[in-house]
Amino acid sequence: MPTTFKLGGELDVSRIGYGTMRLADQAPGFDDAVLHVWRAPADRKSAIALLRRAVEAGVNLIDTADAYGLGESEELIAEALAPYREDVVIATKVGAVHPSPTEWLSLGHPAYLRQQAELSLRRLRTDHLDLLQLHRVDSAYPLADQVGALRQLVDEGKARLIGLSEVGVEEIRAAAEITPIASVQNLYNLTHRVAEDVVEYTAAQGIAFLPWFPLGSGAHAGADGVLAEIAAELDTTPVQVSLAWLLHRSPTMLPIPGTSAAEHLEQNIAAARIRLSDSQFERLSAIAAP
Repeated sequence: MPTTFKLGGELDVSRIGYGTMRLADQAPGFDDAVLHVWRAPADRKSAIALLRRAVEAGVNLIDTADAYGLGESEELIAEALAPYREDVVIATKVGAVHPSPTEWLSLGHPAYLRQQAELSLRRLRTDHLDLLQLHRVDSAYPLADQVGALRQLVDEGKARLIGLSEVGVEEIRAAAEITPIASVQNLYNLTHRVAEDVVEYTAAQGIAFLPWFPLGSGAHAGADGVLAEIAAELDTTPVQVSLAWLLHRSPTMLPIPGTSAAEHLEQNIAAARIRLSDSQFERLSAIAAP
């Protein structure tokens, strides 16, 4: 099983990337069980060390968004990694606003999307965005106008590849008529497979599929469950088996698990070396039907 993928047919990336959403501190006064992604981590030194360790260990796909920490996530990546190695690919997203710790709203005005991309360029300290993704499609504006704004940035040399997030097959097809689509980022994991048709379509088209929340809630990882059984068979962990299942599921699947712990980072990266038998894959797939 390949451990790399050519994103957009151009950029070689590790099939297990790193998502920076968990490198954000909570908003004070809110439920700590909810990930608010509201501000940069107080321990910047540790966060910077973790980002650098990820790249040193071979992870070269780093995913973020302009709304994570209200832009502070992008600033943190730049502080840790800029100037970037040629093989490090930074993916960011525009098109969602985060006006309070509990609110996430779509905002797809074409001028706003272009402005946010300009701000991402400044915060990331780069002259172009490797992968610019539409965070959410905003029903208030035509899809063609939103994707067209991103295409304009490609034409201007400010973005290299374009992706989408939380979309269906028909939206991908419509967007691809305007500009090539390199990636799709939808919620998907072992126990949440609503996006099966999108996984199939992106695989057939050679489009990268970046599952967000790739490990799910962990409720299926009980000591007596199938996941634990297969982890024991392979002398590994349930988390690693969950990631291995994603890699086995589609040749264009690029999980981007996030963590703030170096130990978990190393375990996630090591999951790329796990090989499931066909029988193990089928047993895992039966945990939750699509």
